[in-house]
Amino acid sequence: MTAGLAAWRLLATLMLALLLGGGLAGCALLDPKPTTDAADAPRPPPLHLEVQAAAPLKALLEQHLDLARLAQVGDDESLDDAEWARLVAAAPAQARELLQTEGYFEPQVRVERSAGRPVRVRVTVEPGPRVRVGSLRLQTEGPFDKRLAAEDKDAVALRHALEDAGPLAAGAPFRNADWRDTKLRVLTRLRGAGYAAATLADSSAAIDTNARSAALSIAVDSGPLFLAGPLRIDGLQAHDEETVRHLAGFGPGAPLTETRLLDYQDRLQKSGLFEAVSVTFDPEVESATATTVAVRLRELPLQQATAGIGYSANTGPRTSLEHTHRRLFGRAVTAHNKLEWGRDAQSWNGDFTTHPGEGFYRNLLGVQVERIKGDTDTVLSQRLRLGRTTDTPRLERLYFGELLRSRQSLEDGTIIDARAYSGNAHFVLRRLDSVLLPTRGYSLSLQLGAGHAQSDAGASGPFGRVYGRLTAYRPIGANWYGTARVEVGEVIKRASVRVPDQLGFRAGGDESVRGYGWRELAPRRDGRIFSGNVLLTGSVELARPISEKLPAVWGAVFVDAGRAADEWKGFKPALGYGVGVRWRSPIGPLKIDLAWGEEVRKARLHLTVGVTF
Repeated sequence: MTAGLAAWRLLATLMLALLLGGGLAGCALLDPKPTTDAADAPRPPPLHLEVQAAAPLKALLEQHLDLARLAQVGDDESLDDAEWARLVAAAPAQARELLQTEGYFEPQVRVERSAGRPVRVRVTVEPGPRVRVGSLRLQTEGPFDKRLAAEDKDAVALRHALEDAGPLAAGAPFRNADWRDTKLRVLTRLRGAGYAAATLADSSAAIDTNARSAALSIAVDSGPLFLAGPLRIDGLQAHDEETVRHLAGFGPGAPLTETRLLDYQDRLQKSGLFEAVSVTFDPEVESATATTVAVRLRELPLQQATAGIGYSANTGPRTSLEHTHRRLFGRAVTAHNKLEWGRDAQSWNGDFTTHPGEGFYRNLLGVQVERIKGDTDTVLSQRLRLGRTTDTPRLERLYFGELLRSRQSLEDGTIIDARAYSGNAHFVLRRLDSVLLPTRGYSLSLQLGAGHAQSDAGASGPFGRVYGRLTAYRPIGANWYGTARVEVGEVIKRASVRVPDQLGFRAGGDESVRGYGWRELAPRRDGRIFSGNVLLTGSVELARPISEKLPAVWGAVFVDAGRAADEWKGFKPALGYGVGVRWRSPIGPLKIDLAWGEEVRKARLHLTVGVTF
């Protein structure tokens, strides 16, 4: 009776456990042995993989072999001897497939596994000869072929560009990655040339292992050439559609190339009217002959003010205030005013320009009042300019007539008043990798002017003025960067004619000849400094990052030379040289230079620091 009651109690306990804890919990009650946690189970020892091959191939195999992946997993994978044998046996074939992607189609691969634990596997590779590209055949289909047959010059130029688009060419090592890149670049370049619906029709790579040569073939279907139709402009609130249309630079029927659209987008961005710009089109084949170009804009605020503080070794501490109104009195006119107040220089510049019109031109009215205090004189000048200006990504042009008055006050109380009326043309050409922080390319500034001058201290008469400044940037070696600059200028006139001091030239100081005071390298008469009729300066600078941890901080060495003079006869440049530190900040390079002036036999610190807020 007691045994039966115990059995019933055991059965009731099992049923209750099944109801409350589930079948697995109930079964656990039947097993008196504790369950072993999977994390505590024995794990296989880690795999040690050794690949013996040339560095690029070694990296390839260590990244993609199944054995390599296993070595990276850790020790939570459980493999038996059969699985190890399978992986080792498969490794040679897998390695050969990987090596073929690099152009090695006859490699010798040997895989060895050591007995015992830990597991050690050695993969030895002798790649053998490499297959190279024997020929690359490019076929085009569609409307592009028709233009090519008609000897359209743009189509002929594009054909040559397509043939040189990718990294693979006759004689180059065959690599799968380069083959894919070549096909992609051909297609991308064709689409960028206006054939936005171009597709890859066919491609093949025939490998001749005996000749160790690859015959490559690419066939592309160009699809139609997309031509510009109407502009659809979205986002305008204050400004005129006419301004946006003038900045396009192309009309209906123009091929919609990537360069054309990017240039349009760049002009809109540089107009100073918009905060965000997008120029796109939908490549719908049915509307290819008159494709709608979508221009999406977000305007900048109508008014904007900026204050700044800074310091320059030339003019000392300074403050500035700028104000921009992008639609003055409700008209398509931008007004930009800048007031700058420093220890030795004060100025007000007011520019009033119309929004871009046909040919990207703007009409310009400019006013400037400037006072500059030198060591021996103070010059107050007023300018009034009226002209036209146009900016493109590579070239700025400014044509204007100018009225200039210069009032020079000498230390002894003498005042020299001079005036000039002139016509001028200024050009700025840039071929730089970065406008803000260039390291490669060049910029050229050229100024031409002619007019009539009169002065209290000289005769009246005609004059001409020429000025040029060329700055070149070039990387030198792995970490060095070189900068070279030359500037030359001359006022062409009779000796008796006196032009306003602002039209003459002075040298010395930052961005000129370091080691000397600002504007002090100029002719002296009776101990007083005057602007010269001729100017020649040059500079060579080498710079490099100070350390890998501070790539934006550069050290520099430099040599400067030059001066301004009354005439070229007897011209003797002053020499300055020294060392410096540059911080290539997001707002431009900030510089500290210590320079020795050979002519004055003393050192001078040159510092240019500015903060805008």
